[in-house]
Amino acid sequence: MDSIINKILNLFFFNRKVRIIGKDKVTLGKNLKIEDSVVIDAVGDGGGKYIRIGDNCILRRGVMISTNSGWVEIGENCSFNPYCVIYGHGGLKIGNNVRIATHTVIVPSNHIFANPDIPITKQGLSKEGIIIEDDVWIGAGVTILDGVVVGTGSVIGAGAVVTKDVPPYKIMAGVPAKIIGSRK
Repeated sequence: MDSIINKILNLFFFNRKVRIIGKDKVTLGKNLKIEDSVVIDAVGDGGGKYIRIGDNCILRRGVMISTNSGWVEIGENCSFNPYCVIYGHGGLKIGNNVRIATHTVIVPSNHIFANPDIPITKQGLSKEGIIIEDDVWIGAGVTILDGVVVGTGSVIGAGAVVTKDVPPYKIMAGVPAKIIGSRK
């Protein structure tokens, strides 16, 4: 255990109170910056598959990444600002050079609630997964829901709720998010 901790300390900048749960299922790239109170949970509810975080990523204070029975892959040069909640239920793939602002929530699952005679908590989850491609900027307080692909070079405005695919290089905002502009 001490040799693992020494290797981690030589490769990464960790602050206090960082928790990594299920270390054997976590792969961390080089030159990471991980601030106070970050949780990386590769076990999650129901046992997770894995978490992979690429080189040169930044996880700011209070970020939580949890597999919740799925998996999470994060590319290189990504930043997660304070208090983002990132789940992996149905699988989450984040490309390279992605910027995610504070209080963003990404949830690749949905509660099933079709039968009003059965409590929602007993109806299970649908799990389609989420893909966020390269060079994306996600504004503060955005929520991205299951089944969405966020295209390369796109921008999602603060407070948006993304319920459908975001075409490459489009700017989306609102609840639900709609195209309001283009970068090309």
